[in-house]
Amino acid sequence: MLLARIITAVVFAAAITGAILFAPSSVAAAVLAVLWLAGVWEWAAFAKLPAAGRIGYTVLFAVSMAAAWPWLGDQGLLVVLATALVWWFFAFVLVVRYPRSFSSAFVALAGILVLLPSWALLVRLHREGVLGAELAFTLLLIVWAADVGAFFFGRWLGRTKLAPAVSPGKTWEGVTGGLLAAGLAAGAAAAWLELPASRLVVLGVATALISVLGDLTQSMFKRNVGLKDSGRLLPGHGGVLDRIDSLTAAVPAFVVGLWALNLIA
Repeated sequence: MLLARIITAVVFAAAITGAILFAPSSVAAAVLAVLWLAGVWEWAAFAKLPAAGRIGYTVLFAVSMAAAWPWLGDQGLLVVLATALVWWFFAFVLVVRYPRSFSSAFVALAGILVLLPSWALLVRLHREGVLGAELAFTLLLIVWAADVGAFFFGRWLGRTKLAPAVSPGKTWEGVTGGLLAAGLAAGAAAAWLELPASRLVVLGVATALISVLGDLTQSMFKRNVGLKDSGRLLPGHGGVLDRIDSLTAAVPAFVVGLWALNLIA
């Protein structure tokens, strides 16, 4: 199981890295769109939609992506960013107050709020100035490092439950390991991009901490319908959402931090 998890992670990371670092923004956006749409299809199961409903939900999301693409200038960016920040504050409240049941309509709406802003902001970051692709990759690197650190620290030292009602397997020790790994990844990225290391490390750790909320939010909605994994597409990991859940919360946090710390204009 661990070997399958590692192989899948390496292949997945290599494919996404190639699209982010070496493809033009339009191609990167298309690759990310395919990935996110697979996640949308999986999310539709959280809302208990029938087959026709899942197709309609996914098509609606694809149309929304196409509509958002030309609208991602500065003004549109602020609207998307504000929407994402409000949603994640609300999601935090939901996670803290869980368990409670959610209607199918609410879960479907939550899927749009989780997935559409994260895709749009990641695409917008990718085409931001001369370092857009590198900064987008840095974000992925931070989140991946946090996931790996949390996984191994959690297995090694995990004792104190983080949110047992939502995700019994997650521990504070795992979170700590994830934050340490994210800080190291951010420091390496700062050296690579010749950016202020202290600021990027602070941003990396903060982003990794907030990324935990993305993971917990998806776990909450899975638990609401009795699912362990979002799907079975990725051996050793489950579904696509099980790989991008942390990223959905990390993207808006990272983008806000880049501006707040004057790492981009």
